[in-house]
Amino acid sequence: MPFEGKSRRARERVPLSIPVRVVCRESRDFEWVEMSRLIDVTPFGARFAISRPTEPGRLMYLTMPMPRQLRYFDHVEDQYRVWAMVRNVSCVAPVKDQVMRFEVGVAFVGKRAPSSYEAEPGKRYEIARTASEATTFKLVEDADRMVTAKPPSDLRIDTRHDIPIPVVVEVIDLNGKIEITENTVTENISKRGTSVFTTLQIEEGRFVRLSSDQYGISVLTVVRGRRPGPDGVMRLHLEFIDRDWPLGA
Repeated sequence: MPFEGKSRRARERVPLSIPVRVVCRESRDFEWVEMSRLIDVTPFGARFAISRPTEPGRLMYLTMPMPRQLRYFDHVEDQYRVWAMVRNVSCVAPVKDQVMRFEVGVAFVGKRAPSSYEAEPGKRYEIARTASEATTFKLVEDADRMVTAKPPSDLRIDTRHDIPIPVVVEVIDLNGKIEITENTVTENISKRGTSVFTTLQIEEGRFVRLSSDQYGISVLTVVRGRRPGPDGVMRLHLEFIDRDWPLGA
């Protein structure tokens, strides 16, 4: 694989199909591990496909036999172990009877996770750039200098409609398959999120699929909160991450 170091563009992608071990903690008690292969790579990031949903800003821990000329540290180690932040996600068209597939682009953010990650593994981050790093970012050992916590989503900026819509909540398991299904109804809904009644014991940060026969739609969502209402019934507060809800349909 030819590579001329600093004479090449900083972010030029190099096609490279090497195995990569991906570890992701969606919440404090839910972690999955998957083997994949890189599609392409630069010294600053990589692209690969996985069978679990994720979202921009999440952290992953990657282990791979990265060519040493593409590394920023651990040049003598057999495996390159690096924390990476998800920059973009796209859904791959599913093949019949197979699990979902997602193509993920990540930015490498260093040897260690931010100090806030251990307590809040579902936290989302964004690249912390200075004026001198406007066009490129540098890997550092201390990820607290590389990324900053992203503020929580404010789903209330969209108008909430008190519409009871029958929906199915499907919880995605460690293998990327549907683990638990619950038939429920929305308490309110906007184009970007909803609150649904639930009996599920599921943590903030987990991903679920929400389907509606009435609207003929299935959307990927992330749990932003789980709390009881004034009536004591538990609600899941979900944010749609792959498309808006067609309220005009």
